[in-house]
Amino acid sequence: MATPPNRPSSLPAWQPASPEARAAFVAALKPDASGLVAAIAQAHGTGEVLMLAWMNVEAVAETLETGRVTYYSRSRRGLWRKGETSGQVQHLIDLRLDCDGDALLAIVHQDGVACHTGRRSCFSWGLAGQAVAPLEPVLADPAALYGTAG
Repeated sequence: MATPPNRPSSLPAWQPASPEARAAFVAALKPDASGLVAAIAQAHGTGEVLMLAWMNVEAVAETLETGRVTYYSRSRRGLWRKGETSGQVQHLIDLRLDCDGDALLAIVHQDGVACHTGRRSCFSWGLAGQAVAPLEPVLADPAALYGTAG
């Protein structure tokens, strides 16, 4: 399979996992009662933690096949291809399973920002003095990304 559209040429060429490899990976998953596993997205090269989302078996299989990170949206009750609305796509570098099979680590190349608030990472909030506040700047206007306020 050729490199997926819009995949930066500086990244390794995407090689989809074979159907057998995808089946073996999915078989190693231990989803919760809702059929989901937690998935942490980490920036390739820097190790920055970008976000936490959820994947089901279908999202994992699609991610391994296409190289574009796909999650399961609990609010929409369906697959969510990261960046389908905002253009802030995650390109898969590696997908790793934790020792218990109930969590995933997606090492990704992030186009733009990962957070719907327009910040690079969803983990951009913390204590600033005595209050919880954003610790990182807004890099992209959420209204421009999603057509609404973030």
